[in-house]
Amino acid sequence: MIKILFICHGNICRSAMAKYIMKDLVEKEGLSDSIVVDSAATSSEELGNPVYPPARAKLAEHGIDCTGHAARRMRKDDYDKYDFILGMDSENMYNMRRMWPDDAEHKIHMLMDYTNRPGEVADPWYTRDFESTWVDALEGCEGLLEEIKKQL
Repeated sequence: MIKILFICHGNICRSAMAKYIMKDLVEKEGLSDSIVVDSAATSSEELGNPVYPPARAKLAEHGIDCTGHAARRMRKDDYDKYDFILGMDSENMYNMRRMWPDDAEHKIHMLMDYTNRPGEVADPWYTRDFESTWVDALEGCEGLLEEIKKQL
């Protein structure tokens, strides 16, 4: 079983979108019994909140349901539970490395590292550009899934 954790600041936009995009891709590939997907926040600002309405609308445009999402904060024991821990930007990575300073198993990566254009997934909370976030998250998830399929 491969376990993936997506992380962003509040767990209501980018990491939540990546979580549901990846779940959709995994289901379409028939790999739901082999891959588990979740998401978390580096902050406690949005704890318990659902996916942010414009992010939810963008997912719905593509037939992806995110009902039941409740933002949660990353925990120290997440490192032991997950095989891939993916941040959306350098600030997320900084906070993740503070929580898990010794990434001995090399689990921590930026989502866009799994694309041909590494970098950050811009935060649509500030940019208001949920389409670009969708494109980045989809491309990152597709690349990550291809990498994971090599391990299955």
